[in-house]
Amino acid sequence: MSHLSSPSEWVAPLVPLLSLAVLPLGPLFFPKAYLGLLFVYFTLFLYTQANHVCKFWITSRKIQATIRKWNAKQPRYKSTHTIYEEGVSENEIEMEMALQSHLPFHYSYAFIVPNYCEPEGLLRDTIERIASHSHASTHYYILLAMEASEPDYQEKGRRLQQHFEGRFAHFIVTGHPCNIPGESRGKGSNVAYAARFGCKELVERGVDKSRVILTVTDADSAIPELYVHEVEEALVRSDDPYCLLLAPPIFFSRNCFHVPAAVRVTDITWSAMVMSNLSNSCGMSFPCSTYSLSMALAERVDYWDTDADAVGEDMHMWLKCFFKTNGKVRTAPIYVPINLTNVQADGYFSNVNARYVQAKRHYNGVADVAYTLKSAFATLGQSEGPYLEQEEGSFLDLASASANFTSLAWDDKLRVCFLILEAHMIPATSGWLMFAAVPLMQFLLFPPFHTLAFVDPSQNPVLTSELFGQLWSMVRIVSLLLPFPLFATLAIYEHLHRTIDHEFLQKKESRRWRHLLDYTMLPVAAWLFMTLPSTLACVKRLLKREERYIVAKKFFEETLA
Repeated sequence: MSHLSSPSEWVAPLVPLLSLAVLPLGPLFFPKAYLGLLFVYFTLFLYTQANHVCKFWITSRKIQATIRKWNAKQPRYKSTHTIYEEGVSENEIEMEMALQSHLPFHYSYAFIVPNYCEPEGLLRDTIERIASHSHASTHYYILLAMEASEPDYQEKGRRLQQHFEGRFAHFIVTGHPCNIPGESRGKGSNVAYAARFGCKELVERGVDKSRVILTVTDADSAIPELYVHEVEEALVRSDDPYCLLLAPPIFFSRNCFHVPAAVRVTDITWSAMVMSNLSNSCGMSFPCSTYSLSMALAERVDYWDTDADAVGEDMHMWLKCFFKTNGKVRTAPIYVPINLTNVQADGYFSNVNARYVQAKRHYNGVADVAYTLKSAFATLGQSEGPYLEQEEGSFLDLASASANFTSLAWDDKLRVCFLILEAHMIPATSGWLMFAAVPLMQFLLFPPFHTLAFVDPSQNPVLTSELFGQLWSMVRIVSLLLPFPLFATLAIYEHLHRTIDHEFLQKKESRRWRHLLDYTMLPVAAWLFMTLPSTLACVKRLLKREERYIVAKKFFEETLA
């Protein structure tokens, strides 16, 4: 139990355990305090969810505006088919596309593609989408992050390298060794190894590391060219691009109609949460799945952590960058959806189980609760040294804002702690309290038969106190209002999904009215893929047991968009 020596390590396991314990014990032993607790929890939850709806609406509007702005700049043809406007020749269109492809890029982009036993066709498709970008052959580098424990990984990497020969400026294959002491297997450790090895190799090949932007992605991420253009613009506009972590929204449309409704709605709500998170006015938005940062920033914080507490590699890397720079790092939202695949397996129950396994892995990121609390309330000194050794007046002039860091402000500490606790503790408690607290208290304090009475009426504060009687009524009213922010979120999402499918992905098939029936599975999906795995992940922090490295099963078909 030595890993529980810090008080911060107890927060994650105790919160869900106490929320479960208080369900029957609160009404029986301290009903007044319990009523107050429920009122505060439900009111705060309702406020945060209403706030998320507003932020999600803002994000959805910005995504649509970004897509339409991009479409307006495209060559003048109507669709993916060769149908040209009257009076516009094919040569004119080719000239326009050539001009676009030669627009200057200030940065080069290294895409880290971690994978373990992924279908080779899926990897080829993912990299092919990147290779189709206008500047791929001159400004793009692929760091294909293989696991040495995968059988024949070298041959697989070599085949992919040969397939894309000449399509990228550099194509580097790395093999992450297994059983490195102190390291936990997973995406984070693979990314860390690929970044260190790949960045060193690029520098040895003469690449200017001050101009390299690392983009971490997944094996199934369809990265559009618009994403890179938006990243480029955000970096050029920024006063200090080396203190930015750039994060896009995630979107599930590639195989969404081939998975059970429970899996589909789970990923819809997951996507909506990520999108609402991006419209954080303080720049404290956590990346998910795909994100970009400069090689300079990665070197500054000593790359990705690889221990068991860094299993949620995307959120953890943001936190590490934030604390290592004393709060200087902020998120730049990139309003370009990254299309992912839903977990898919043979058979209904196999698919549901595969999504549950994926959810368990995702919620193991609860380790970031302890990391955040320890980092926030530790004594933080001045940052050590510059990002890169450069001559005065160079692109990384040390007179810039990134040269000197002040200590981390207390309001930023508290804000980050709140965001982390909201991200991990709400899933582990809301399912129990929202669904069971009011019905169970109703049963214990007002049983249907007098013989089942657990509390003497003379000791029932709801009956003996006008104040607590009114508080009980308010708790029940607020509990009825709790689902409405979710309904608003889903309404916004339905419109956004169709817009992305039709205007950005140019898909003929999208969600229809009949797919609204998917949401009847929300109660089951919320409990099975959120409440249960998040609670288990929290409680397992008491044991600190190493988890098996299991990759969610994904099918691949050439027709996936």
